[in-house]
Amino acid sequence: MKKRLVLLGASGSIGRQTIDVVLAHPRQFEIVALSVGHQIPVLEEILSRLAVSTVCVEEKSDAQRLRKQYPQIRFCAGDEGLETLAALRGYDVLVNALVGFVGFRPTLCAIRHHHDIALANKETLVVGGELITAAVRRYKVRLYPIDSEHSAIWQCLRGNEKKSVKRLIITASGGAFRKLPRSRLKTVTAAQALAHPTWTMGAKITIDSATMMNKGFEVMEAHYLFDIPYDSIDVLMHDESVIHSMVEYQDHSVIAQLGAPDMRLPIQYALSYPRRLPLAQE
Repeated sequence: MKKRLVLLGASGSIGRQTIDVVLAHPRQFEIVALSVGHQIPVLEEILSRLAVSTVCVEEKSDAQRLRKQYPQIRFCAGDEGLETLAALRGYDVLVNALVGFVGFRPTLCAIRHHHDIALANKETLVVGGELITAAVRRYKVRLYPIDSEHSAIWQCLRGNEKKSVKRLIITASGGAFRKLPRSRLKTVTAAQALAHPTWTMGAKITIDSATMMNKGFEVMEAHYLFDIPYDSIDVLMHDESVIHSMVEYQDHSVIAQLGAPDMRLPIQYALSYPRRLPLAQE
């Protein structure tokens, strides 16, 4: 049966790659509603490829103008609009590809309306992990990780008992400055920080990768996603970005998930779970 998706953050890196996955598997997935913030030209390009019923933009003025251009689509705006999308009936999974704290409220709203979540918005768990995990338990929904590191851990845990886990090992690429001497960090530029050597990601995550702030967020995210104590979560530098993360068990066996640095893989795994679908290589 085809999964019906609501996609928040469709104009960003994760959002656009989610659309790629959906279009590659039209029999498995369908996007019924999406949000794009301020990126109206990107929205127009997306609407030329997808038929959706509801769209959220940031500004009310944009929503009013777009209603005339696309009379068959319902438009809403702002934070209230994001929650409107999250609360829609008749869809299966909310894909949260927003950036920052703005992703928290629609995630909680979707959970309260009994929708599963495919989560790329790590700030949702960083700022409100206890609230989100409590809601997931209360409303009996599923929380699927999209971040490559957490998808890797999720895959490595599959088929094993959590009580047998010794530690989670989150790998870190180190970002653009991983081999730069500390003495030179005072003169680096934003353009240099955005030139990630292995991954193609959105600007905020790429900057956070260069400062390693992103890895701190990911440790917090892993704690809430897998209910593992912080003392049992380690970070390991891995320049090549081939091993996306590992799990060590009590018998000292280590299971790792390897793959190309392609975010479509964890996106597709979250959407197709527990199945695996073909993924075209770029």
